[in-house]
Amino acid sequence: MKIEQIYTGCLAEAAYYIESKGEAAIIDPLRETAPYIRKAEKDNAQIKYIFETHFHADFVSGHVELAEKTGAKIVYGPKAECGFECYSAKDGEEFKIGDVTIKVLHTPGHTPESSTYLLIDENGKQHCIFTGDTLFIGDVGRPDLAIKSNITKEELAGMLYDSLHNKILVLPDDVIVYPAHGAGSACGKNMSKETFDTLGHQRNVNYALQSITKEEFIKEVTADLLPPPQYFSKNAMLNKQGAGSLDNVYTHGLQKLSPADFETAADASGALILDTRDPRTFGAGFVPGSINIGLEGQFAPWVGALITDLAQPILIICDEGKEEETVRRLARVGYDNTIGYLDGGINSWMAAKKNMDTVNSIGPADLEKIYNADLNILDVRKPGEYEKEHLANAENKPLDFINEWTTGLSHDKTYYLHCQGGYRSMITSSILKSRGFDNIVEVAGGYAAIAKTSIPKADIVTVAK
Repeated sequence: MKIEQIYTGCLAEAAYYIESKGEAAIIDPLRETAPYIRKAEKDNAQIKYIFETHFHADFVSGHVELAEKTGAKIVYGPKAECGFECYSAKDGEEFKIGDVTIKVLHTPGHTPESSTYLLIDENGKQHCIFTGDTLFIGDVGRPDLAIKSNITKEELAGMLYDSLHNKILVLPDDVIVYPAHGAGSACGKNMSKETFDTLGHQRNVNYALQSITKEEFIKEVTADLLPPPQYFSKNAMLNKQGAGSLDNVYTHGLQKLSPADFETAADASGALILDTRDPRTFGAGFVPGSINIGLEGQFAPWVGALITDLAQPILIICDEGKEEETVRRLARVGYDNTIGYLDGGINSWMAAKKNMDTVNSIGPADLEKIYNADLNILDVRKPGEYEKEHLANAENKPLDFINEWTTGLSHDKTYYLHCQGGYRSMITSSILKSRGFDNIVEVAGGYAAIAKTSIPKADIVTVAK
């Protein structure tokens, strides 16, 4: 028996490969199918099943294409209605993979169709559970992501409580918990950096598994939920209907464009120009109007949070050799309409003597020298980060909601922007500049560096819950 966790850090997502006696199964696959097929070929195994724990909201699954290429059967839990050929299993139904058994445990709560898969090894021992977004390490799934449902988040939270107590917590302590996500995912509030654990340890440390009433549980898991990123519901619908071929996305997305053709394509298509280079490199010189979302950060989630139209044509500027990776990571969250990339990157644009723009950046020491209480300082971190510690006169304008708060800014004022380390502040600066806000100053190093200066900090009052 082989169990392999395939963890993708930029999405905080875990897929799983299970193999026994020449048969294999994939749990919660990403959009690209080649890695799973290669693993099976290496083991001389046939992929028999593709198990989905639920209709994922934060990435697009490759289940349909993987099934087409391998002949594997797509399996969901009860209540799953798909726009493609799939099997909706019954609660308690079992599937054989070589010498091991996968048992379906219907665990609604995160979504109505959410299911956990219990693996029983060749000796009949309950070995591990693949919990999807039902149970995380340190947390449980948020109960507000059901697709087009008239079920309230409170009702789903109640279902989640019952699922945890009646289906999962009755299992032995040594059962291994393999969730679909880790720290950084927006599918939970308090996820650990660990990507698996024993159920027994989670009983002791996971706040949601403590001895509390159902009513207390509902109140706890529904409290302080930020609105989900706008792309979540769109990805969930794509997964329910079945996404198109990634090979086709590559075909039209990996088109080399000279600077002249790139400029023509941008004008003709109204495409968004997405620059995925390092934030500092971007700020020193970029194509006017382009948006920076660095490939080395939480790239796909930020694309999904900020680009509101999945059908938006996108032109790419990236470091040479990163073109295919960029197209792939866009497709993972449903952005399939990449129409080409700047051949030779920004260097070819400069060689063609095309217009360039820059972001005015200063260091924390420079901000300290000019600081006064009248400066317009925008802290673009999340509300929770801001509440823990922030500058005395900084206003919290989370990047997550930039499409809502931009209209409240003045083109006549100068704004000083910072996040925690500099990644999000450059994204914010690029978006604001693309919308005509020229008086933007980005503070390099973010709050992590600013905190070391003498600039006044706010007095934070902690209120006991």
